[in-house]
Amino acid sequence: MAVTGLALIRKSTRSIARLWLLALMLVVWQLISQSSSTISLQLPPPTEIFSAANELIQKDTLQKDIVASLSRVFKAIGAALVIAVPLGCLLGASKPFAWSFEPIVNFFRPIPPLAWIPLSILWFGITNLQNQFIIFLGAVFPILISTMEGVRDVDQQYIRAAKTLGASRLSIALTVIFPAALPQIFIGLRVGTGIAWMALVAGELVAATSGLGYLINQGRYLFRSDYVIVGMVTIGLIGLLLDILIRAVQSITLPWWRLGNR
Repeated sequence: MAVTGLALIRKSTRSIARLWLLALMLVVWQLISQSSSTISLQLPPPTEIFSAANELIQKDTLQKDIVASLSRVFKAIGAALVIAVPLGCLLGASKPFAWSFEPIVNFFRPIPPLAWIPLSILWFGITNLQNQFIIFLGAVFPILISTMEGVRDVDQQYIRAAKTLGASRLSIALTVIFPAALPQIFIGLRVGTGIAWMALVAGELVAATSGLGYLINQGRYLFRSDYVIVGMVTIGLIGLLLDILIRAVQSITLPWWRLGNR
């Protein structure tokens, strides 16, 4: 028990020590911002950012905006997974299907989600559905492409071995191809989540009545740069937590892949 506790303390100490550069940056930021009233107005020091965050929390504003943004992100990414994973599997497994459908994917994929905002407002109005559509476009293509490549990269020896043992095509798809493609699918999910989060903020900046992007926009209108930075910091923290969550799920779901990549 004593050895385990000591190891935990050492690990915690190393984790905290890694933050020295971040701590130094905050100190420098604080000193520079306080050195000039002009700089302080444009780039408030961390102490003022903390006070602004506390103010927004006391008003229950920050919590509501976080919930609104996360709700949109989860719904849109869920829809992206439902569409992109099966479609990516088909594109990776079927050459005739890929021959016909892949040009369409490659045509729409380079179009930025932000370019769809004017059309989405015309189609859906300033609603949650409009924002979810923009987030969906940000998430769906990375997941789709990663799934397709994951299926194509499956070792053919595994498939031949399964056929030799008499496995059906459905059984091969579910027990051989899909598990082998899962690491790539998770990579696509991580990339897609990051892009979707950026698309969400852009969508909320233009057309929303709640959310972290809306909070940033309101800070701009009110000339409250501290509100703007609170929104930015919150976005960064939530993005980091979402990535950690996805990696944790990946480690639990694919322990064999984690061990093989140490």
